[in-house]
Amino acid sequence: MGRPKAELVLSDAERETLVRWSRRAKSAQSLALRCRIVLACASHQDHAGKTNKQVASELGVSLPTVGKWRQRFIEHRLEGLHDEARPGAPRKITDEQVEEVVVKILESLPKYATHWSTRTMAKATGLSQSAIVRIWHAFALKPHRTDTFKLSTDPLFIEKVRDIVGLYLDPPDRAIVLSVDEKSQIQALDRTQPGLPLGIGYTEKHTHDYVRHGTTSLFSALNVATGEVIGQCLSRHRHQEFLRSLKTIDEAIPEEEGVTIHVIMDNYATHKTLAVQRWFARHPRYHVHFTPTSASWLNMVERFFAEITTKRIRRGTFRSVKHLVKSIENYLVEHNANPKPFRWTVTADEILEKVARVCKRISASGR
Repeated sequence: MGRPKAELVLSDAERETLVRWSRRAKSAQSLALRCRIVLACASHQDHAGKTNKQVASELGVSLPTVGKWRQRFIEHRLEGLHDEARPGAPRKITDEQVEEVVVKILESLPKYATHWSTRTMAKATGLSQSAIVRIWHAFALKPHRTDTFKLSTDPLFIEKVRDIVGLYLDPPDRAIVLSVDEKSQIQALDRTQPGLPLGIGYTEKHTHDYVRHGTTSLFSALNVATGEVIGQCLSRHRHQEFLRSLKTIDEAIPEEEGVTIHVIMDNYATHKTLAVQRWFARHPRYHVHFTPTSASWLNMVERFFAEITTKRIRRGTFRSVKHLVKSIENYLVEHNANPKPFRWTVTADEILEKVARVCKRISASGR
């Protein structure tokens, strides 16, 4: 028969808590299992709780496991279901020392250096280099890295952001939105020696020096809705070439009644010449939207330029400008065979709130 088990009776509050813990998505699976064990073992109104053997069979756990958590709950109630502190060596680094490291890295600089390293910080605080590494990792501190940014000073920044983001997220009915720009001065670079191919345990290798064979400029118009790109390579980067690219775009998009074309461009001088303005005046189906100054990141075609640079241009070897142009044209054909649009997910309000936070941090930095 074995020893009689102490009766496990739950209060209404305890039962409600156990049920909630067992069903909550964020509960650890171990805690959820312990809650189900206690609920199954507990007596309820007119019927007694299940035996340890019945609970073990029902939940697929061992008999000792059921006995352990049943007894822990009887002795310590809900607190008994949490893991106990594990044995181990006591902490050698105090909270005050951790705070000293964090404050020092955020509010000071080492002598004769622009940023802290793990060694200079260890020397300044008396901690080991490995301890500094762990603290930096815990607080996501990376003083060895730096990023760049630039705030637009355009007086119409807010209006332009709302205008362009609105075209991305909620374009007008029967409208085609084109993101237009040029990737200029693409160099046809040839390596001075043949490269070493990728191998097991070896990365692909190229010589660090190269031979320049000339440049080309890629004029592109990205259809925001479909991801298709109308592009052509031209030898120079003037308003005459930009007009040629506009004519190519106009020929590629057949005229349909009621369909308007919204062109998003940056503030490059060739986009604003009198000849370009006259061209748009003669083609009323086009509506021009300029990005704010110093805010080319709002032009979605920049994302396509980053993709073609990574996948085709940066690691390419080109024996001539003609070879480079052919490679770019082949990439455009392949891209347009199965285009995938880029998704713009950030609202204008979110952009403006982030800019406001950056401005506030700059004002508080004292630099």
